[in-house]
Amino acid sequence: MSRHARQDHGPAQGPSQRQLRAGELVRHALVAILREADVTDPALVGVSVTVTEVRMSPDLRHATVFVEPLGGGHAPEVVDGLNRHAKFLRGRLGRSIELKFTPDLKFLHDESFNEAARMNRLFDDPKVQNDLVRRDLEAEEPSDSWKEED
Repeated sequence: MSRHARQDHGPAQGPSQRQLRAGELVRHALVAILREADVTDPALVGVSVTVTEVRMSPDLRHATVFVEPLGGGHAPEVVDGLNRHAKFLRGRLGRSIELKFTPDLKFLHDESFNEAARMNRLFDDPKVQNDLVRRDLEAEEPSDSWKEED
């Protein structure tokens, strides 16, 4: 076996502590930059953007930034505008964080809010509510199956 052969280490693992720490550092810096930066893109003027998460690559050279415009409207236009200005934002980011490399930025719309709203609509559905109430009633009735074993 070659000493450079890649070994299988089992199932894929989540991000390392280093990636998580760097992601939070980048997220906080981007929030400050977006709050005070003068980006002249029409899609970004007057829009408040929430940076929900930053996922760093293992080598910390690439960052995927998940964003949600306030109110959720015009998300594709806002994400496109942020991606157009990614190099500008990266330059500002490089001046505000202490990392060996300033990561390349890729902005994506955070779908978790839409997914949470979809799940809330499902839970509010009368059919689902009926099933939930029925399960709660079944759980309240104690089971006496252990008595039958005597």
